[in-house]
Formats: sequence, C-alpha cells, structure tokens
Amino acid sequence: MKQLVNKAGARQTAAGIDWNRWIAARLRDVADLLEQQGANPFRTGAYRRAAGTLDTLQRNAGDIVAHEGVEGLIELPHIGKSIASAIVEMIQTGRWLQLERLRGSTDPLMLFRTIPGIGPKLAADMETHLHAETLEDLEAAAYDGRLDEVPGIGPRRVTAIRQALASLLQRRRVGKMSEVTKLPDIAYLLDVDREYREMSKAGKLPLIQPRRFASDEGACLPIYHAQRGNWHFTALYSNTPRAHELGRTRDWVVIYFHADSEPEAQCTVVTEHFGPLRGLRVVRGREQESGQFHAHPRGRGNSTPDE
Repeated sequence: MKQLVNKAGARQTAAGIDWNRWIAARLRDVADLLEQQGANPFRTGAYRRAAGTLDTLQRNAGDIVAHEGVEGLIELPHIGKSIASAIVEMIQTGRWLQLERLRGSTDPLMLFRTIPGIGPKLAADMETHLHAETLEDLEAAAYDGRLDEVPGIGPRRVTAIRQALASLLQRRRVGKMSEVTKLPDIAYLLDVDREYREMSKAGKLPLIQPRRFASDEGACLPIYHAQRGNWHFTALYSNTPRAHELGRTRDWVVIYFHADSEPEAQCTVVTEHFGPLRGLRVVRGREQESGQFHAHPRGRGNSTPDE
C-alpha cells in the first residue's frame, strides 16, 4: 500500500486510514497479551478504556496528531501521556514496539535501517556494540560518545545520524525536549529484576517466542509484568546478539517501565563482574545508586554468584 506523509508527519494511505479503528484494535491486542501474561488488571483496563475512547471518537486520531500534536490526544478521556505517546508512534511509524515486544517480534535491525544511510551491516554493528533496541537508545548513544566507538562510524556519520534521529523523534516527544524522563526508584528496578529471575528459574512465568534467535522448542523467553506504586514494569532476558555472544542471556535483564503519566523507557540490569560491586546486580548507567542500594540493609542479599 503506497504511503504518503503529510506536513505534520502523520502517515496516510492514498485511500485514507481509519486510525481510530486501527489503533483501537492494537490497544486491545496489547490488553489481551498483558492479561494472558499476568499483568495488573488495572493496566490491561487502561488500554481497553483508551480503545473505547477511540471507538466513539468523532475525529480521526491522525487529524488530531497532525493539528494539535500529542497534547490533543491527552485531552481525550482515558488517554494519558503514555498511551498518547504510543498512539503518535503508531501513526508516524505504522508500528508499535511495545506490541511487537509482547508478541516476541521486536526487530531493532529493521528499525535502525529506517534511518537514511544505515544498511544491514551497520545496523547489526550498532545493535551489537550499543545494546540498543529503540531509536531513543540510539539517540542516547549518539550524544554520549558510544556511537563514535562503533566500527565504520566517523564524526560526519554521527552528525548525520543525530540529525536523522532528531527528525524522526521530534514529533514523538511528549513534553519539551529538555525534560528529563522521570526514573523509578533503584529499589523498584532491582526488586523487579530479583523477582523476575527467581520466578523464571522456578518456571512460574509465561513464555513468548522471540523472533530473533528462535528456539526449536517454541516459546522460550520468560516475560514478567509487575507494578510498584504508579510504575508499571515488564522484564525480559536480553535477546541481543551481544548477550548471546558473551553467554549473558540469563544474566542481562531488560526492564521496560513507565508511570501512569510518562512515556515508556527502559534499562538493563546486569551482574557486575569487576570492581567493588562485583557479584552484585546493578542497573547500567545508575551504578552509583545501585551501590548505595546494596550498602543499605534493605539491599543486602540481592546478588548473583560470580560465574
């Protein structure tokens, strides 16, 4: 189907798209998957209520995004910042990574190849070296110096990738560019990580079939949904090429999180193999906070024997 891009960046077909119906169906798909995977009923209900809003909405969601942006969506009943961000993602890309992840069909390589000038080899190198799975992950690496270290990436290409990402992500932002996404307490993340690994080892979690590195045995990747306060979490073992290469597929835990009023973000929890935190579970990028947590009585015992 030939696709056109309007001035606001919303994708449409020559025949037009009933975005309300299309998005509502995917919101219900996520609600069904979350329910099957044991997520909090309030979370599943939030997606179904948002789908109901779109079912009765007289205006096309694509038109709202085109003329009012994400703020126009947030004004609708039962659509907060997190779901509004997801709707914008669907309208602008034709995809919803959260739905793909719950289905086990996320493919970062295809996502990175939507950036001009990035072919299959470079996309694979970026995923391997950066442990990146989203455009937001890639953008962070483009500004903190990690992208410069990927083979085949020079200063000019880094600049070009930054510019391309700015254009791709600009209309997906919720709030101002300078706003820092709120982060959950380190204790929440490490507790979810602990529960996920314990329940996975005990065989108490539902399994999904990942698209990459699929097993002949079928569904093999445990998935866990949890809630702490107003934070929602989804935990999965890392399924990146680097994790497989290093034999860390049952050590690196990727945790996706969002608060009721925040867009989704993610972090990775690993066992530290060097330094004063050796043998302890730490959140990448928040090592100092992880160390402080482990030094406190409530954090003692949250460790993994060194292999």
